[in-house]
Amino acid sequence: METETADLTVAVQDYLKAIYALESSGARVTTSALAMRMRVRAPSATAMTKRLAELGLVERRPYKGVALTPTGRRGALEVLRHHRLLERYLADRLGFSIDEVHAEADRLEHALSEELEAKIDAELGFPTHDPHGDPIPDRELQVRPGDDTTLADLEPGDPALVSRVPDGDPELLRYLTELGLIPGSSVELVAIAPFGGPVTVRTELGEHAISRELALGIEAQAG
Repeated sequence: METETADLTVAVQDYLKAIYALESSGARVTTSALAMRMRVRAPSATAMTKRLAELGLVERRPYKGVALTPTGRRGALEVLRHHRLLERYLADRLGFSIDEVHAEADRLEHALSEELEAKIDAELGFPTHDPHGDPIPDRELQVRPGDDTTLADLEPGDPALVSRVPDGDPELLRYLTELGLIPGSSVELVAIAPFGGPVTVRTELGEHAISRELALGIEAQAG
């Protein structure tokens, strides 16, 4: 019998979301990786993965970590849909800044009913992306695949629109806002230094040099 997401504890939902994030990044979901993401000790993560396996939400693979089952993936996507819709609502209707919405949505996502979720979705005009540019799972929990490139993959002189930035770190998001590197902003690649050096971009707020690592984490639509 499948476990309904509404019956899952907050901790279980948080772990499902963390496992989904790791899987989406291509990382192996080991106990250590999961513990680091959840900011807990490895034994706590191990105990939870055993619980998730008992609930039929993950498969435990010796020496290979865990993987979401179809039921577990659906549970993760339901929580993610709540989270990203709430971020969009907080930004669009309540005026929260891009660096504030993540923490607020984390607090509210578990209490959101399916009825209120549907009303928020309709009120916002059925948005497809959250304020950071991450895709919002639709009502069928389908996620639209992205085909954007990163700033580091542009050619010098290429104009683009920022489409996605890393979320979860308020200080980084405030920094990107100061540079004009937020979703919907115009950007042009000026230069890429050799040997892993910085990437220089031009925005409406000026010319800025950012790390190669950060440039690889910011997606943009070229053209």
